[in-house]
Amino acid sequence: MISRSLKRVITSLICLGTILFLKSAIVPAAELFSDREPYETGYLRVSDLHEIYFELCGNPDGKPVIVLHGGPGVGSYPRLRQYFDPERFKIVLHDQRGAGKSRPIGEIRENTTWDLVADIERLREHLGLNKCLIFGGSWGSTLALAYAQEHPEHVTEMILRGIFLGTQEEIDHHYLGAARFFPQKHEELLAVLPDPERRPLPPYLLELVQSNDDIIRKKCLDALARFEIKMGQLLISDEQIDAILASFPHEVHRALSRVDLHYVSNNYFLEEEQLLRDAYKIEHIPITLVNGRYDVVCPPLAAYRIHKLLPQSRLIIVEEAGHSERETGITSALVEAVAAYE
Repeated sequence: MISRSLKRVITSLICLGTILFLKSAIVPAAELFSDREPYETGYLRVSDLHEIYFELCGNPDGKPVIVLHGGPGVGSYPRLRQYFDPERFKIVLHDQRGAGKSRPIGEIRENTTWDLVADIERLREHLGLNKCLIFGGSWGSTLALAYAQEHPEHVTEMILRGIFLGTQEEIDHHYLGAARFFPQKHEELLAVLPDPERRPLPPYLLELVQSNDDIIRKKCLDALARFEIKMGQLLISDEQIDAILASFPHEVHRALSRVDLHYVSNNYFLEEEQLLRDAYKIEHIPITLVNGRYDVVCPPLAAYRIHKLLPQSRLIIVEEAGHSERETGITSALVEAVAAYE
């Protein structure tokens, strides 16, 4: 557990609004709060086709925080509520359209970034919340920025991890540039494709994960997952990847990949550099940006670019860390960021 004196030092540095560099080997992992079961769960009908699952945790009278999961298509999970003191925060989690416990699972019709932004606003109104802290990582950071730019009057602060802006440069890096770091896994992915030269790759992968040919579909899903998981953590073995994949039922894996590839194939339903262009709409909001130095999924360039446009933001670059929130330095930075906004 980090000492109180060290906590005060880190919090003071964070408040400077500068770029911070945290070394995982020096800053021990802050402890997450013990998990508590939701005190309320439910479904909210958001269209004739979709209803989204939500859950409320912590203190019903606490400071409201809306937590946005990654993906798209991943769904929320208990760890996401453990960054917040359950005595101080009213923690709102929900599964986005087509993800997690939301229904129908894996559905890509009526499923765009702007549908999800509208769903967050519907959920906020349904719960009777006024202003909220917004917390999101990876794709959750993208959605958080889109929501805040659309509804800045309802956002108090933001904590974003593994910043992704949905630009063509980032998409190209993910499916092509990352091969420079993981050539074997990328080669294994291309090897299972009936036409490995076909481009652009995301729409082709979407076609294959929806294929009625069980062999092609399963080979594609497996190779794609191995490539994605390898990118997601600084240190992970093939044996650990095997264990992760063994815990995912095929249909859940298929639904997740379908939603994710639907978004990337449509450039996340964003105009090129839209989130940078509209950053002025949220320049008054205090924002903490956390990024791993060696995050291959979401390299720190995106975080740096948006940070330069937001005078109330602070950028924390965590050394010896990749993309995963489970990495020691990333966890510590997020826990400290939440504490600063209590």
